[in-house]
Amino acid sequence: MSREGQAKVLTSKEFKRLITVTSQGPYPTRNVALVYTSFYLGLRVKEIAALTIGDVQDVGTGNLHEIVNLSSDMTKGGKQRYIYLSHFKLKKALLDYLNEVKVIGETPYLSTAPLFRSRNKNRFTPNSLQQVFARLYQEAGIVGASSHSGRRTYATRLAEKGVDLKALSTLMGHASVQMTARYVNDNPERLKRISTLIDY
Repeated sequence: MSREGQAKVLTSKEFKRLITVTSQGPYPTRNVALVYTSFYLGLRVKEIAALTIGDVQDVGTGNLHEIVNLSSDMTKGGKQRYIYLSHFKLKKALLDYLNEVKVIGETPYLSTAPLFRSRNKNRFTPNSLQQVFARLYQEAGIVGASSHSGRRTYATRLAEKGVDLKALSTLMGHASVQMTARYVNDNPERLKRISTLIDY
């Protein structure tokens, strides 16, 4: 269960429903890429809004960068970190979106152009991105979720897979593992499994 006041951590079933609804709604290619960027990279909306095309793609070759540098002005607290475009679903969603943008000419296809843009072709602000996520969750019938749910779900799922908190803290861009620990949901099923590991 989520701690009081924290964004909901989505179950696998809820996440699949979110993707299904998003892929059938308006701007499906962009919005699926947005959801995957949130859930597979654990980014804050400020960080998603700050991304440019050149951050994720070599516009000359069309290849995605494997490692993305989030500069200190893009992150909370001015803490630079790296993110990794490794997951195949994330890469496919980003390439589908970038190819669509290039074909329909929504923006000058420049490395400095914002990666995600609003209906009027402007860069999303963190606030406008929060509204996009709120609408997607509402349409999927997921109560208690917010733009921070992707980040919390990312942290919780990696912890459940056994990723140590120090590595997870680095990926999240936290100053301490204590901060990261607050993001991880104490899933009763996970705690039950852990309790069976002890042996004397």
